[in-house]
Amino acid sequence: MYLRTLVTWMLGIPITITLFIVVLLALLVGRGPSGVHAIARLWCRIILGLSGVRVRVTGAERVPKGRPVVFLANHCGAFDIPALQVYLPVEFRWVAKKSLFKIPLVGWAMALAGYIGIERENAQEAYRTMEEAAQRIRNGASVLVFPEGTRNVTDAPLLPLKRGAFMLVAKSGADVIPVAIKGTRDIMKRGSLLIRPAEVSIAIGSPIQTTGGEEKTLRTRTKGALETLLSQTR
Repeated sequence: MYLRTLVTWMLGIPITITLFIVVLLALLVGRGPSGVHAIARLWCRIILGLSGVRVRVTGAERVPKGRPVVFLANHCGAFDIPALQVYLPVEFRWVAKKSLFKIPLVGWAMALAGYIGIERENAQEAYRTMEEAAQRIRNGASVLVFPEGTRNVTDAPLLPLKRGAFMLVAKSGADVIPVAIKGTRDIMKRGSLLIRPAEVSIAIGSPIQTTGGEEKTLRTRTKGALETLLSQTR
C-alpha cells in the first residue's frame, strides 16, 4: 500500500502537469470542452491504473445514445470521480461543488472542460447554476450530479437525496439514469493521502422518464432505483 501510494503520487503529479499543458494546447487549436473532457478521461484512466483500481461496469447498454440525460449517482469516495469519468459510455459534464474548481490544475481543467460549479451555501447562486445546467442539457449536453450532495461515510446505503438535483431534472426535461458505485470508500479515505488498491463496481440502471412527473415522485423513484442497484452490486 505504501509503495503503491508513493509511486502514484510521484508519477501522478508530473503526469497531471503534462496533461494540463496538453489541455491548454488543445484549447489553443480549437478542440474546445469536448477535447478537454477526452484528456480528462485519459488522466483519470492513468490515475486508476497507477492506483491499482480495477473497475467493473454493468448496464452500459442502457444509456441512450443521441440525446442528453441526467446521471444521478451515489457518492462514497474520492475515486468515484475518476471511475465514472472513464467508464460512463457517453460524454457528459459534471455538476460539482464549486470548491473543487479551486484545486490547482485539476480544478482549472474542470472549468476549462465546461463543468459546472455549484455554490451550495448560497441558495440564489445555486439556483442560477441549476438554470445554467438545465440550459446546457436542453442544448444537448448530458450532466452528472451526486444528489446526496456529499460523500456518504455512514453505514446507510444512501444519504437523503437533495432537492436541487431534481429541480435540475424538472427544468431540463431530460430522463434520469441512476448510477450505483461501490468499492471506492476505502481507496483514499477523507483526510488521508494513502491509496489502497481495490475493485470498484459501477451499475447503470434503466432510464427514468421525467415528463409529467412530480419532483417528489421522481425523487422516490430514483432513490428506489439506486437502492436496488446498490443491493445487487457487490
